[in-house]
Amino acid sequence: MKNSSQSNRRRFLKSSAAVVLGAPAIIPSSALGQAGKLAPSQRIAVGLIGCGARGVGVMKSFLNEPSVQVVAVCDPYKLHYRGRKEGRALGRQPAAEAVGKKYGTKPCDTYADYRRLCARKDIDAVIVATPDHWHAVQALESLRNGQDVYCEKPVTHFFAEGQALYREVAKRKAIFQTGSQQRSTGNFHRAVELIRNGLIGKVKEVQIGLPKGPAEIRGSVTLEDRSGREDYQLWTGPAPMLPYVHARHHQMWRLHLAYGGGQLMDWIGHHNDIAHWALDEDQGGPTRVEARNFNWSPVPVYKAPVNYEVHCEYAGGIRSSIGTHNPMGARFIGEDGWVYVNRGKLDASNRDWLKPGFVPGSFKAYKSANHVRNFLDCVRNRKPAICPAETAHRSITPGHLGYVSEALGRALNWDPKTEQVIGDSQAQALLTKMHHRKPWTLGLKP
Repeated sequence: MKNSSQSNRRRFLKSSAAVVLGAPAIIPSSALGQAGKLAPSQRIAVGLIGCGARGVGVMKSFLNEPSVQVVAVCDPYKLHYRGRKEGRALGRQPAAEAVGKKYGTKPCDTYADYRRLCARKDIDAVIVATPDHWHAVQALESLRNGQDVYCEKPVTHFFAEGQALYREVAKRKAIFQTGSQQRSTGNFHRAVELIRNGLIGKVKEVQIGLPKGPAEIRGSVTLEDRSGREDYQLWTGPAPMLPYVHARHHQMWRLHLAYGGGQLMDWIGHHNDIAHWALDEDQGGPTRVEARNFNWSPVPVYKAPVNYEVHCEYAGGIRSSIGTHNPMGARFIGEDGWVYVNRGKLDASNRDWLKPGFVPGSFKAYKSANHVRNFLDCVRNRKPAICPAETAHRSITPGHLGYVSEALGRALNWDPKTEQVIGDSQAQALLTKMHHRKPWTLGLKP
């Protein structure tokens, strides 16, 4: 139950179109621009979970927003380095110092355990920027404490976690933004509008290119038993307690299925997310999925495919292929033309479609020019963000299904409405299975 002051602050946030919520400490107005005129209770108080390179990068985007006050950061490690030699310092202490430097104050509060940060009643929104295996557990903890969430992609590690997360968001009417920031980039908006307005005619095929996985070792492979260390226990959390190996941590955790989903799951939430948006499948999905040509990493410390293909069929006969065999980005092929889009690039069969003044048609894509600001605006006005939890979950579902198809060696028929594998109980059981090391669980009621 929220206390009265917390409820009053959040009611103020929802009712105001001009100002935003809460922070307990005073920041110099020179650091906040116009927002320096806001009372502390009118700013959005934000906490960060996960002070690695990506987490600190996202936090700095929040720090640049004058209506925000970052009040706490959390990471199991007080200090660590990406490499063995001196390099960029990461961890909760450098992150807290970056907050203090930005605001001209002492470092903000720090925590090793995310549960202590989420329990704070003065925090309105939480950034979850930990490895994938932590996303669902920490996002659910934040939601259950009445906080809105900005979570890095892929939104969850396991398929069933995604279902639990988007249902909890809906239940609590929370604001949730997934860090699929391509949705807040203009060339992707234009690509979606060209396709949704029918300029390429009926879509026949989508080719989605993602990066290759690990074929060589990146870092030291010395095994270390850190199971007795509190920081490594907290970093591992719900994942299996494996020996520490530098080569599969500090960004490389993505390349082991205990923590991430390889390059397939790391990138499917970007380019397939745009494909779903353009195909109007944000609440839908494929009807058939088949894994092909998976080639697994020869490096022992990793456990992820180097090359992979996931072939899908959608309603209306649309075919898609996701994998390393396609150029990076997404190419949409229709009966009357094609559109290709990638970061920093947009091309089409008709170059007139690319001209600045060209109007594709009546359908207008949800516009957002800044992914973080879109989240903050939605925290204030309580409208859905551009990449909410269910959208992100649906975008990565073909990847989850692809791994199941690869494991079983057969194609899967899928009902996107019920989110069930049709006529294959073994595949459905494998898809929905979750592995959480105690005591870290989703806390779901039977």
